Amino acid sequence: MFHVTIIAGNMMKKKLVIALFFLPLSFAQNSLEQQYAIASKLFDQEQYYDAVTEFKRLILFDEEKLYSFSANLMIGLSYKAGGKYSEAVYHLTLAEINAKSEDDIFTTKLELIRSNILRRTFTQAHKLLDELELDGRFSGKSDAINYWRGWAFMLGDNWEEAANAFSELKDDHELKLLSEKTANEKYSVTTASLLSTLIPGAGQFYTGEFLSGLLSISWNVLFGFLAVKSFNEERIFDGLMITNLLWLRFYIGSRQNAVKFATEKNTEIANSSLRWLRDVYTGEKP
Repeated sequence: MFHVTIIAGNMMKKKLVIALFFLPLSFAQNSLEQQYAIASKLFDQEQYYDAVTEFKRLILFDEEKLYSFSANLMIGLSYKAGGKYSEAVYHLTLAEINAKSEDDIFTTKLELIRSNILRRTFTQAHKLLDELELDGRFSGKSDAINYWRGWAFMLGDNWEEAANAFSELKDDHELKLLSEKTANEKYSVTTASLLSTLIPGAGQFYTGEFLSGLLSISWNVLFGFLAVKSFNEERIFDGLMITNLLWLRFYIGSRQNAVKFATEKNTEIANSSLRWLRDVYTGEKP
């Protein structure tokens, strides 16, 4: 009986030792979970600066790196929400490195793409999109890839390619229709320049600047006439002065104005579409 009591006592001691060994681990785990919950609540309340601080505190004490993915993802999203896109890209990249599943990798890649679109590093955004498209693991995610490719093209002012990307989703997708409308309304800067090179003032007429075009062609005709008249009357010096100081000035100025008007009008057209995206469009945005 005494022997049995000793054995039972030893077993209780072993259990106590094991319990004491795992107690700090359990306490630490609960502490980390509480810290994550606190940081997530701050994020949900849109207190992004405080959320970043708490998520970084979580990473500091997370010796087992259990939250390396989720904490860095949330830090990246917090920075993105606060307009600090370079910092967002840094932490989203860390999240991608620590991702454990294909869904986590894809989610993080999309957030990286969206952050690059917002900070206008479109080359990097397209590179990431190409990587996703070529990755066989994500062959069923083509709609999401084409959607954000369209956004990258739109905000990069390439509306024709944006229309092509959105057409892969749906032929009458509203963003495809918007992109086509914007592309069709924009003026060709090359055409405006070429027209004014051939006929001074024609580029302004093309862009709807009729008064400027009329003045341009009038000045060019006048000074061209005076230059020819001077050469015909063998007033070579006068002809050269009129040609170099007056006629060439208005001829070159006509072409420059045509390019300027086309560029300005294209900016107005694009900005109008971007305002619609900001104020009216209800779909997902970067």
